[in-house]
Amino acid sequence: MMQTMMNVLVAAAVAMGGQAVDVRSDLERIVSGGGATAALARISDGHRTWTGAAGVRDIERGGRPSPGGHFRIGSVTKTFVATVVLQLVDEGKVRLDDPVDEYLPGLVPDGERITVRRLLNHTSHLYDYMSEPGYSTNRWRGDARFRSYQPRELLKVAFAKKLPDDGKWHYSNTNYVVLGLLVEKLTGHPYGEEVTRRILRPLGLRHTVVPGDRAGLPSPHAKGYEPLPGLVDATRMNPSLDWAAGEMISTAADLERFMSALLGGKLITKASLRAMRTTVETGAGFGYGLGLQAYPLPCGTVWGHSGELIGYLTFTFRSDSGTSMTLSINPSTRNPTTEEVMGIAVRTFCGSAGQGGGVPSPSGSASSPAAVSTAPSSRP
Repeated sequence: MMQTMMNVLVAAAVAMGGQAVDVRSDLERIVSGGGATAALARISDGHRTWTGAAGVRDIERGGRPSPGGHFRIGSVTKTFVATVVLQLVDEGKVRLDDPVDEYLPGLVPDGERITVRRLLNHTSHLYDYMSEPGYSTNRWRGDARFRSYQPRELLKVAFAKKLPDDGKWHYSNTNYVVLGLLVEKLTGHPYGEEVTRRILRPLGLRHTVVPGDRAGLPSPHAKGYEPLPGLVDATRMNPSLDWAAGEMISTAADLERFMSALLGGKLITKASLRAMRTTVETGAGFGYGLGLQAYPLPCGTVWGHSGELIGYLTFTFRSDSGTSMTLSINPSTRNPTTEEVMGIAVRTFCGSAGQGGGVPSPSGSASSPAAVSTAPSSRP
């Protein structure tokens, strides 16, 4: 889940004191230019909030998309899972620098040297099962998209191959499947129940769900499509192929509240938040912490995550000054360009400071967070 769109945001989404700007015209230009069938945004400066949407809910029946609509968040799921793991760290049930073998003996190849921290920041060097044909939820899979998968089944695919010993950072959805199993081992409950109990319920995130085998989205929502080359409806799918790496569904308001609580220190201790924000170099235009991405801009650094599942791109970012931006895009016959997404982010976070001031063009890519040029989402 990573590449084009993420870099868009990478260079666009950061913030030191922006305002709640109206970006409706930006959304409408993306739609009219063929970059989206629908797009919605929520922007807040800590005092004022703007929400808006453009496009159509359904290309056959029409209808205006709701700014409060539901969408698949892809790899933003990883930030929820990482938060639960760090809460368990705070409770003394696991330590970041313990080998995963200590908790899940024999499950992971080289598990005696791969630590929990290395799973969280994608430095484990585990092969990404989504790189295998038929195992990516960012690609059309026909009737196979309704198949149910088990986590250990996904790991069997991942562990059948090894990455080259190239010394590079590799984004891998496999890491978060292992982390989902770790949460279940430590708590005795399904990871989704722990996300709900520890995060969704306390924060009142009533529109965020861990769907499991459920193929549909709650209403309202805009349909997601895939060009083949004509647009086909890709809205319904069984997201168990993503599981703890990217299955969740949410809304812009819920994601904004979650990121505000997390980065504001309301969900984990100061020490754990500091660890979460300690990043490694990725060579992909952003730093990666523990389930958290950091994008440097001339006007500051933005924190958050991006995500992608077929038909849906998500970006949710927040600056330390309290400015936030959540953007959901349903791609059309093409993905929105870096310039289109960056324009929204720069206006939101940097204002005039980011324009004409040389916003750096992020280089490289990760292995799949969103697809215009994004970072971790769900794509190989």
